[in-house]
Amino acid sequence: MSNSSPYIVAKIPKLPAKYLAIVMPFFLSFLMSGLISLVNMVKNVGWVEHFAPMWLSAWFFSWLVAFPTVLFLLPLVRRISLLFVDVSSVK
Repeated sequence: MSNSSPYIVAKIPKLPAKYLAIVMPFFLSFLMSGLISLVNMVKNVGWVEHFAPMWLSAWFFSWLVAFPTVLFLLPLVRRISLLFVDVSSVK
């Protein structure tokens, strides 16, 4: 998924590559916390009236925990992953 345009949308420029270490965990934690909170809400309360506002509230608080957690744990997870993966042949 490559986009050669220097803009995100309209005339908003893309961020420099050095921000990838923040942007990727941001989107990962955003999507995962949303999906997990959705599944847990459906499992625990079902499709009740006012489900969407309840879910969005749960998602927001889940993401407030998930994003800093991912940022904090990512270096540790990277080191643990390298114990299991041989990267010597990667150039």
